[in-house]
Amino acid sequence: MATDYDAPRKTEDDSESIEALKERVPDKLSGTVGDEDADNPTGFELPGADLSDLELDVVVLPPQEDEFTCIECFLVKHRTQIDHEGAAGAVCIECAA
Repeated sequence: MATDYDAPRKTEDDSESIEALKERVPDKLSGTVGDEDADNPTGFELPGADLSDLELDVVVLPPQEDEFTCIECFLVKHRTQIDHEGAAGAVCIECAA
């Protein structure tokens, strides 16, 4: 038996109106916070926002004895990741590849 795949298929579930479906779907432009914004309740900061009154509590440690700064990527890495050392400094394995 041949099947016409272009023929419209109607089921009992298709009887809902488009208005009823729109009511069930959350409005993307509404001001409610969704699950994807739950980890950032204050929203995103706009570029150019004045952040001069914010204080950041960051502890900066100097490179330790078992660390080096790669002269290619400028990242501080453990000594086991040195590929080679030159007169200018050390290069990490990732940059040497």
